[in-house]
This record gives sequence, structure tokens and C-alpha cells, in this order.
Amino acid sequence: MKKKEIIKKTDLDQLSPKEKMKYEIAEELGLLDRVLTDGWKTLSAKETGRIGGIMTKRMRKPKP
Repeated sequence: MKKKEIIKKTDLDQLSPKEKMKYEIAEELGLLDRVLTDGWKTLSAKETGRIGGIMTKRMRKPKP
């Protein structure tokens, strides 16, 4: 059986910018604790869609 990959808060510095953004948005939505303990698979389609939508919105936003 495959072990769960659990990202610790100290490991967030080693992630790509998109991955960092994904974790930051999960934290803003109050989902980070669940993601860190149980993984992304425990989120509903609605929750992951919300994260993806916010990521898309932020990436399309022009930078000043």
C-alpha cells in the first residue's frame, strides 16, 4: 500500500509557485488542515473546483 504524501508547512518553500498558490488558497478557504492530514483526495469536487477557479482568476489578473 502506498504511503500518503503529507506536505509539512516547512516543505512549502520547496514547491513550485503554482503549488504554493494552491496551498495558500486552501488555507484561505479553511481547507489546509484537512489537506495536510488526509490529502487532496478528501476534498469534494466543489472544494477543489473552488480552489482551481481562484487560481485561474489570480493567474489571469494582470500584475502591476
